Amino acid sequence: MQLSFIRPGKPNENAYIESFNGKFRDECLNEHWFVTMMQARRIIEAWRVEYNTERPHSSLGDLTPEEFAASNLSRTGKTLSLTADSSSGRD
Repeated sequence: MQLSFIRPGKPNENAYIESFNGKFRDECLNEHWFVTMMQARRIIEAWRVEYNTERPHSSLGDLTPEEFAASNLSRTGKTLSLTADSSSGRD
């Protein structure tokens, strides 16, 4: 994997993240008033899990990311968890 930074003033170079950021803001951040960091983490994590497991994405053929991962990984025999805590495995 190689990081590729977006040039300053060119946010349209990565439409996928711009689309995600818009959905995240509209569906999660604008809907809640966070009083504590713990509350923010809990609500954002719940939204992330729902986004990755329960809702279909048109870019994945109207499958949920979990269904898409399962269908592609079943061929290779590997496993992947989209519901695991997002902070695990990070340094």
